[in-house]
Amino acid sequence: MLKFGARTARLLENAYQGSDFSRRRRASFDALQPNPGDVIADIGCGNGMLTLELSRTIGEGGRVYGIDPSEDMRIAAKNRCSEFDNVEISDGTATDLPLETGSVDKAVSLQVFEYLDDLPAAIAEAYRVLKPGGRLVVGDMHWDTITWYSDNPERMRKVLDAWDHHLVERCVPAILPSILRDADFQVEQVVPIPFSDTELRPDGLSNMMIHLIRPFVIKKGLISESEASDWADEQSELARSGRFFFSLTHFVVVARKR
Repeated sequence: MLKFGARTARLLENAYQGSDFSRRRRASFDALQPNPGDVIADIGCGNGMLTLELSRTIGEGGRVYGIDPSEDMRIAAKNRCSEFDNVEISDGTATDLPLETGSVDKAVSLQVFEYLDDLPAAIAEAYRVLKPGGRLVVGDMHWDTITWYSDNPERMRKVLDAWDHHLVERCVPAILPSILRDADFQVEQVVPIPFSDTELRPDGLSNMMIHLIRPFVIKKGLISESEASDWADEQSELARSGRFFFSLTHFVVVARKR
């Protein structure tokens, strides 16, 4: 994983609390339909932002299990949720959840499944921990929907192809419904959440991606430092001249255990 400096860490924290990421979390939150007293698994809870929002809604009679394999993320989640006794943060993965069979009412996973190399196993594990009739919400980007303007389209394609190496499956929303049905889930909704920018907003998804993509492709040796820097600089110049354009669609897949 990339190690971020203090400046990039602040930018990411700002982005996570910004309008794009708040809207994405809200879409999963609304699809999950949390109620007072619910027991919820937040699979791949990261720094705990969605975990915290769920804990406020379910109240003292409910419980949120935040599960993440990253120690750094678990520490951040524990700090964020420290004032809530109805939150438990644990080590675990989507394919090996530290939960009893049939122990949760609902489960949610936000931008985790695109990093998994065994989606059927993750769905089977979610099925195991859910109670009969339990709701599962999975939110991920469909990376085939990305449109990103550049005066140098060949370089843009090269950069985006290199960025694909950061994930396992780029089309989760397209293939997940059939996997869910095969696992005896009923698919209820597939909801698109489009993001589109004509400005390079400091808290926006596109700005965060630029700050992630450039060091990633350089460190992996996929793009030269000069070419990656020229790409990032061009995007800033396009924004200054009013010619910036970026679009990407996130999808929320909602299913119920039969």
